[in-house]
Amino acid sequence: MANRATLLIFIKNPELGKAKTRLAQTVGPERALKIYRALLDHTCQLTQAVDAQRILFYSSFIDEKDNWPNQGFSKYLQVSGGLGDRMTAAFQQAFEENGGPVLIIGSDCAQLSPAIVEQGIQLLETNDFVIGPAEDGGYYLLGMKKFHPEVFQNVAWSTETVLPQTLEIISSNEWSHALLPVLSDIDYEEDWEKHGWEID
Repeated sequence: MANRATLLIFIKNPELGKAKTRLAQTVGPERALKIYRALLDHTCQLTQAVDAQRILFYSSFIDEKDNWPNQGFSKYLQVSGGLGDRMTAAFQQAFEENGGPVLIIGSDCAQLSPAIVEQGIQLLETNDFVIGPAEDGGYYLLGMKKFHPEVFQNVAWSTETVLPQTLEIISSNEWSHALLPVLSDIDYEEDWEKHGWEID
């Protein structure tokens, strides 16, 4: 593939009472924040092991003093609007600046590894899209060879229909796609307990 892949990372600024709110309902906001910081550290480490251009998108403000090295990541603020609007803008920026392929991940998947992201990049050599399905009906990774904003339109975000709706859009446009292994996001206490990480 001619162009080096671009990896977009969407994160929420780790602020008490704003991070992992569903998780906080059972473990409390302080522990939820600690868990989210652990997920951010995991995501930071794994993305640095991936051979790609990296663009980090913050939810609230650009934190130049956090653990994400400035020399390893271009840092921007997510645009306002719904998740589909924010991802559309991020993909458009990446394609305009770097060309394709472009992939996006969040920071909720403790099972995600550099090898899985690298596999996603490789699959885009022969497919229009690559998707990492999440157990909750969404996805933890989405990548595309060319910019197709249609894949973010008319999707019921944060529901169990995100993945099937996305696949339907891809299918109806006769674009090719490949699927990565199914992984679980950390949204609830049982998700975290199942993963078995220890935090202070």
